[in-house]
Amino acid sequence: MTHAAPAFSLDHAGLLGTLAAHDRLLIIQDLDGVCMGLVRDPLTRSIEARYVEAARRLAGQFYVLTNGEHVGRRGVNDIVDKALDAAAGAQDHGLYLPGLAAGGVQFQDRYGAVSHPGVSDDELAFLQAVPARAERFLRELLATAPYGLDAGEIDDAVASTVLDNIASPTININQLYHRFGAQPARYRQLQQAVEAFMDGLQREAASAGLEQAFFVHLAPNLGTDAQGRERIRHGDDSSAGTTDFQFMIRGAVKEVGVLVILNQYYFDHTGHYPLGEHFNARQAPRDHGELLRLARERFDPAHMPHIVGVGDTVTSSTQTVDGQRLQLRGGSDRGFLTLVQALGETSGAGSTVIYIDSSGGEVRRPGLDATHLQQRAADPALEPWPALEGITDPADPLRLDFVFCGGHAQYVPFFCALAERRAPR
Repeated sequence: MTHAAPAFSLDHAGLLGTLAAHDRLLIIQDLDGVCMGLVRDPLTRSIEARYVEAARRLAGQFYVLTNGEHVGRRGVNDIVDKALDAAAGAQDHGLYLPGLAAGGVQFQDRYGAVSHPGVSDDELAFLQAVPARAERFLRELLATAPYGLDAGEIDDAVASTVLDNIASPTININQLYHRFGAQPARYRQLQQAVEAFMDGLQREAASAGLEQAFFVHLAPNLGTDAQGRERIRHGDDSSAGTTDFQFMIRGAVKEVGVLVILNQYYFDHTGHYPLGEHFNARQAPRDHGELLRLARERFDPAHMPHIVGVGDTVTSSTQTVDGQRLQLRGGSDRGFLTLVQALGETSGAGSTVIYIDSSGGEVRRPGLDATHLQQRAADPALEPWPALEGITDPADPLRLDFVFCGGHAQYVPFFCALAERRAPR
């Protein structure tokens, strides 16, 4: 274990004091559902100005790691601009959120300088054509049985569902879940149709000579199968299941992004890149063990920070696969949080995994039972598992050290208080 605190702790005051006191600290944080609420239409996302300003105070100690993007009509930079009510202010004052987007292949500094290290022009050109293809696909699908939407409904659905990201074009069916969620079979049919469309893009890329260029990321998911494909999580009465179908650059997985960020952290604090100045997500090994080995070999333990991983998308579900009952664990934040945990255990610097309950937003997903966890805080002998159904399980190798049952509304004040405590350092 990386520290003495109990798993699923609600002791945020104690956590604040501990993190404020660390000599070396690195926060790696997801965005949607963590520092801003999950919404049906990503164009309606908002972020608090105080959070943006706190992130600047943590410069050199804080990076984002998201499957969304920094730039474009649906990028986080535009949300930051709106929060500050001054489009030029963020760039001038270094208020953009630094770190990796598009799963790890879109890097940005806090002044908004963006690059796509390791990504070719041919790959970006193929991705550029995906949103228009996705719009045509959805229009045809939603106009026919069993959906049969009228032209106005289709226009609204397509506008909120197709995300024209530069490096990770996405079909986000949150809005359609609210339209068809009361008809589970019809909604699952929709999920399967979108998944098939993404598989078709993969085949077209292969025909264009880009066979190993892309993969399909499903969020949330049920882990990966024997071929390395992410398993779709079908919606039901209590959860929307997989809502984000992202066509992404192969290698753009968050756990690899941890090493890219750590490489940048070492440069910021030592003037040296342990993995080389141009190291990027596409050069890194995919295997968890190989990532750990690379970190042990190249990162000087004397400068290793205490790493804090913050995410909201972790799943664990018992499912029947090929006639067998299996515990399937997934979620787009699971991989990077697991690597953060392992780095803390092997480096001696320790680490902290923080889980934010984002179930209170507009997207249905499993949530924490806050009342049960509060009872457990008073009686540590009380088993926590009934409060964590759908998120984790007793045999889960990922340990959620601290949890924020109040979601982003509870985490943002904590983050701001931490920035205030560390600012003089």
